[in-house]
Amino acid sequence: MTPAYFDHNATTPLSSAARQAWLETADRYWHNPSSLYPPAGAARRRLEDAREQLAELLGGGDSEEVVFTSGATEANNGALASIASLAPDAHCAVAAFEHPSVLAPARRHFAGRLVENGTTREGEIDLPQLETALAGGGVGSVAVMAANNETGALQPVGQISELCRRHGALYHCDAAQLIGRGPAPRDVDVLVGSAHKFGGPKGVGFVRFGERARHLTLQAGGPQENRRRGGTEDLPGIVAMVAALAEGVDWASQAGARDRFEQNIAGRIPGTEVVAAGAPRLPNTSMLIVPAGRNLKWLTRLGRNGVAVSTGSACSSGAESGSHVLAAMGYGRTRWRRRRRFCRAG
Repeated sequence: MTPAYFDHNATTPLSSAARQAWLETADRYWHNPSSLYPPAGAARRRLEDAREQLAELLGGGDSEEVVFTSGATEANNGALASIASLAPDAHCAVAAFEHPSVLAPARRHFAGRLVENGTTREGEIDLPQLETALAGGGVGSVAVMAANNETGALQPVGQISELCRRHGALYHCDAAQLIGRGPAPRDVDVLVGSAHKFGGPKGVGFVRFGERARHLTLQAGGPQENRRRGGTEDLPGIVAMVAALAEGVDWASQAGARDRFEQNIAGRIPGTEVVAAGAPRLPNTSMLIVPAGRNLKWLTRLGRNGVAVSTGSACSSGAESGSHVLAAMGYGRTRWRRRRRFCRAG
């Protein structure tokens, strides 16, 4: 790993617990969990044990709510497609700062019936605007993430959930950045997570469908996952994901380190601005706007010195690309071209 790695919101190194769990499971439970002979039955039991353990780690509840996926992108695409197809006349309200894996499928599947909700200057959802959209009728679903991947700003999930239930709308919550760094939201209808954001392997994740979303499916093609997601499950990856989440990190202690880091940078580079400084944030995330120097020059120099940072989402097109998140918050082009995102480990 890079000596100074500050891009944990993009991906995390595989934890020792996840690595051991993957190797043991791949060696012992390599059979297809859907086959009928005894070794396959043992793999099936291991799969269901992992499902129950994950449900407990997410705060309890029925393990049958959990559906394993290849990651957050698949889960977001599949869930939003299912919501759109089952309610062909309803609109969807989506936050303007959502990850591309939510914005792109929302724009595709809700073409002509998508309401893009604004944000405050601190990167939080504009709740009065969302309430107005819901009160106006016709909005059947809402998509607002739990924590922003660029700024780290935490969203008022409880208040959003209350508004959705009051107005009869489903709440889709991409919590890929929050799970493993804070308590998983319990009061949402669709909860999405991704293993490689908290020390698990790439290519595995999950979606939890709450009681009001039990009718949703992700993809056809087989009876797996109670017919909600066809395709052979990646059992070693699933067990490794659960092991990584169970291992846990004391993220609560990281907020102080984040604040000290920001103060140190501001002292060394006067005029540095901390984005979303006034909002509750992930304890590991600092989005800074420095007073001079374009992104590519800074990233190149830091990289040569063994420091890995980014300008934002790994799904953006490059160091000099724009930030739809900062644009939604009211930042202009000259400022987002001077942004740096530092995301530490626990």
